[in-house]
Amino acid sequence: MGQKAPKSYSSRSHTLQESDKHVRRSRSSRHSSSEVSLFVKYLLFFANVLFWLLGIALIGAGAWAWYERGVFDNLNQLTSVTIDPVLLLIAPGGVIFVLAFAGCIGALRENISLLRFYSVILGVIFFSEVAVGVLAYVYRDKLETQVSDTIDNIIRNYRDNVDLQDLIDFLQSYFQCCGGRTYKDWDKNLYFNCSLTKSPDACGVPFSCCRNQGIVVNTQCGYGVRNEGMDANRMVYTEGCVDVIRQWIVDNFIKIVAAIAVVLLVEIFGVCFSQSLVNDIQHQKAKWR
Repeated sequence: MGQKAPKSYSSRSHTLQESDKHVRRSRSSRHSSSEVSLFVKYLLFFANVLFWLLGIALIGAGAWAWYERGVFDNLNQLTSVTIDPVLLLIAPGGVIFVLAFAGCIGALRENISLLRFYSVILGVIFFSEVAVGVLAYVYRDKLETQVSDTIDNIIRNYRDNVDLQDLIDFLQSYFQCCGGRTYKDWDKNLYFNCSLTKSPDACGVPFSCCRNQGIVVNTQCGYGVRNEGMDANRMVYTEGCVDVIRQWIVDNFIKIVAAIAVVLLVEIFGVCFSQSLVNDIQHQKAKWR
């Protein structure tokens, strides 16, 4: 006959089995329940995918503008890059592309380093924008002078850069203005200067200054309007763009502030969500340890 196992051995074996089950159950629970919020993770991921695509679009539009102008065939054209409006597309596009890429990969792969890089840079951009806004308001008179000088510089280079030409034409036609301070500022351009009697543009203004343009644009409507005896006010806009744009900002101040507030809120949410995700990842790693 087989002998029965001692009672103490049987009890000890049962205790070890229960302890082993508890450890396995604890490990399973620890790995199955995640501290990482899926809502925050994928909201951050998909939002940055959209901004990443926006960055690509801006860079692509800027590169296409340079390609159309032949910049890649003659890089010497980049010597005047300080007044190149294409940079208004490429520079922000590059920042958005890099930042959104870090946010996408950081959220998807739960990478703490990328998420911290994303939140820090986004925070720097946020405070920089606030600082620029405050300084622009405090030094608004100097800013207005700087804008006027920039428009004068664009006027001087009007025929030399297609993108500058398109920019000033858009401003003049959209805001219904002409020149920086007055339509007579176009005398600063070599082609529109009244001393060039043989030039068809002499003593004139670009077509974008003309009033009552129909579907078919008359590109010669501004010829000679600054000559003596011409009723310029009837034919073209005579008020300068600096004063018109300033008044437009005053008239649309609430809308502008609302748009800026939306941008700042998006950046604040980006910083908060990325930091929340970093904290969740750290808690999850602590549970594993």
